[in-house]
Amino acid sequence: MIASPLPDLVGRQRECAALDDLLVGLREGASRVLVLRGEAGIGKSVLLEYVAAQASGLNVTRARGIEADMELPYASLHQLCAPFLDELEELPGPQRDALRVAFGMAAGDPPDRFLVGLAVLSLLTRASEPRPLLVLVDDAQWLDQVSLQTLEFVARRLLAEAVAMVFAVRDPEGQAALGGLPELRIGGLDSAAAGELLEATVGGRLEQRVRDRFVAEMHGNPLALLEFSRGRSAAELAYGMDASSSPGVQGPVASRVEQDFAGRLVSLPEVTRTLLLIAAAEPVGDARLLVRAAASLKVTPDAAPAKAAGLIEFGESVRFRHPLVRSAVYHGAEPEERRAVHRALAEATDPVLDPDRRAWHAAQAADGPDEEVAAGLEQAADRARRRGGIAAEAVLLERATEVTPDPWPRGRRALAAAEAHFSAAAPDRASELAAVAEMYPLTALDRARLARLRARLLFARSRSDEAAPLLLEAAAQFTAAGSPLARETYLEAISATIFAGRVHGPTGARAAAIAARGSGAPSSGSLAADLLLDGVAALLTDGNETGVPALRDALEPLAREELGTREATVRWLLLAPVALEAFIHYAWDLHAWDTLSSRAVRLARDIGALGTLPPALIYAGGVHIHYGDFAKADRMIEEADAIAAATGHAPHKYAALVLAAWRGEADVAAALIEEATKRAVQRGEAGLLGAMGYIQGVLFNGLARYEEAMAAARTGVEHDGFNFTGLSLVEHVEAAARCGELDQARASLARLVELTRAADSGWARGASARSQALLTDGDEADRLYRTAIEEFGRGGVAVEVARSHLLYGEWLRRGRHRALAREHLRTAHEMFAAMPAHAFAERARRELIATGEHVRTRSATPASTLTPQETQVATLAAEGMTNAQIGAELFISPHTVEWHLRKVYAKLGITSRRSLPDALAGAGSAGTVNAG
Repeated sequence: MIASPLPDLVGRQRECAALDDLLVGLREGASRVLVLRGEAGIGKSVLLEYVAAQASGLNVTRARGIEADMELPYASLHQLCAPFLDELEELPGPQRDALRVAFGMAAGDPPDRFLVGLAVLSLLTRASEPRPLLVLVDDAQWLDQVSLQTLEFVARRLLAEAVAMVFAVRDPEGQAALGGLPELRIGGLDSAAAGELLEATVGGRLEQRVRDRFVAEMHGNPLALLEFSRGRSAAELAYGMDASSSPGVQGPVASRVEQDFAGRLVSLPEVTRTLLLIAAAEPVGDARLLVRAAASLKVTPDAAPAKAAGLIEFGESVRFRHPLVRSAVYHGAEPEERRAVHRALAEATDPVLDPDRRAWHAAQAADGPDEEVAAGLEQAADRARRRGGIAAEAVLLERATEVTPDPWPRGRRALAAAEAHFSAAAPDRASELAAVAEMYPLTALDRARLARLRARLLFARSRSDEAAPLLLEAAAQFTAAGSPLARETYLEAISATIFAGRVHGPTGARAAAIAARGSGAPSSGSLAADLLLDGVAALLTDGNETGVPALRDALEPLAREELGTREATVRWLLLAPVALEAFIHYAWDLHAWDTLSSRAVRLARDIGALGTLPPALIYAGGVHIHYGDFAKADRMIEEADAIAAATGHAPHKYAALVLAAWRGEADVAAALIEEATKRAVQRGEAGLLGAMGYIQGVLFNGLARYEEAMAAARTGVEHDGFNFTGLSLVEHVEAAARCGELDQARASLARLVELTRAADSGWARGASARSQALLTDGDEADRLYRTAIEEFGRGGVAVEVARSHLLYGEWLRRGRHRALAREHLRTAHEMFAAMPAHAFAERARRELIATGEHVRTRSATPASTLTPQETQVATLAAEGMTNAQIGAELFISPHTVEWHLRKVYAKLGITSRRSLPDALAGAGSAGTVNAG
């Protein structure tokens, strides 16, 4: 049983009960996460101590954030994981290597921070196997950024591991940290508890009026109550205090406490105040380093007065009583005193073992520009980048800029700092540094980089077409400088116009393509990238007859080009969306779509690029929608959403919308469409608005609501977009034909025939033939329907094969060919029911009934009760993958894999993974239909 609250935790019964409950769950093997939030001094750290004291028999590890301007990547995470690093060799290779590079234990490509997160999840899971693991993180708002992001990722992925994480976060500084995780807000003590704590501290009864005034002014803040009453008797509190220490001083409680700590410093000996300042300036708390720095300043370490005043604790490490003491010491010192201390710390820090910390202290010691200091910071920034610490790189480069004396390197470093801040998702700071860079002389290449950065900042804020001209300007500058970045930037400009949703006009995709073709830009060094730009530019400038063959020339290099480095892989992943949009909407090539999206998923998994994995999964999910494998598409969409949520990215709604449309889920689709449309309008993503025409066309055609389908599809047809025009035309032809709007249908058919002629793929030929059949009669219509079925089958587009059987069957029934109609309608119904595409299946069912056939309802199978994640885990297990391999594939822990498998076994009525292949295969059988 968990022990009752510690005697000195007055008034915290609710909080202790929540932590007790967390420990009960952890001891039972359940994952738990809790974020304690509150102002400084409210008692968060004490509650962490409470839960640690109750954690007998558990494994406990800790980390603590320290307020400091210095950003050392993964420093806090290394502190947390240090007890378990002997387990590092047991991790899967990519995870082990990523963590070793992140912790500075090995050299290598900068690791993706989310792959590091998965490695930490695996490491903590292994550490929890002998005993459940309790992870305590104090002052999380001051963790280095990449450590905080990594721990947040781990917290969001916990499911079936015997790991609990408790974070303490100070508000308001940490309001943005760890959002969305379970939290417990810690408020001030109520008046009764606060009075009890106050009287226990002063050792006597207080007059009610005095006690109530004091408690009210401290807002129930325990630290304030303790510190303002420390060393004062009940009588002193009753008759008042001097103005400098009075709680009546205006300002937040935390500020008043800090002022009180500052007041205690005045009475300390000067040598003790200097020792405290050294400790405040060095956030690691290394006592040996403090002693060496003190010797450099010719100060004899004498901490006894500070310890007696309750300000600091000395041991192997140095720890202030509270972060507000550190703040009072550091900010209360004169600037020259702080510089002297940092100078001493720089001299005392080993230049080989800890060059980054030495460089930082040297920078803080500088009282003016200093090229040697700036160069040291730049080198530290490069080391941070190689470890994956982009935020640390940005901070170090920014400080290097500040102390650079000469204009040329100052501009170059400001630009590098701005680019690093942009990569670290700090666009406002990036804009400020870009403005600094613009004030100084830059090389032609750096001016091009600055122009590209400004365009990216604009595009990040809004997907409008305003970014494209700036990217074209940057690309032209890269070309003039002879840089291989030129062609890549032209592709980026075209990509920006695709998302903005404009082909024509001065800022459209065609204008970007014309500029690219006429630029004479040098090779990018990648055959795939060069051929892709040539193909896309030809599509936009010369039209499909020339552009589609040129685009096909890029397919083989895109599918097979050797990618020797992580950087090359990342650049390929950035090209993939443009390539996929072109092959889908112009080449009508489902096999190319499959090939490129599968490679994108595989490459993103291989390097742990969880930022680009969700969109790759969304594209791959779209392939399986068209293959008619909705379950697999659903699994990919679910995985993409889970990873996006765990990494703090917005979910990608496109595939979920298409899937809901094909399933005929009107309510689901309506909610998704409303949300996606609102987001598209807010961000200026006109391209997504064009996609809505196609999506709603599929939905309403499936539901036989043809007038709505016609109106929706028309918006996709009329939209001046790079993508979805052809697919919207297919929906518009069907809807208009059903509504008797034959002129509209024929106009759309003419455009569709023109669009698909050059593609010459099974998908394109099938779409053209079926759309022509809808507007034709007699033997020619019969031939066209049969051609459509054959061509869609050749293209692998199962949903369109089924739909062609449906339309052909409907046409045959209306022509009184009931037996033949029944054959095609039965095929359509079986295919749609198996997917399941409910609305289209219902259309087929109604038509079958009209032919006189009785249709049996499709019965549910045990596998239909599996969630997408359970199905994905079960499928991989059935293919022979181990739990560790499945976990690495899906970015979850082996424990979570086992947890999912236990649920799968129960639902399928089996007892082991050996039975999975047969159970899953038997679950896929379709329903049956009988002739009436």
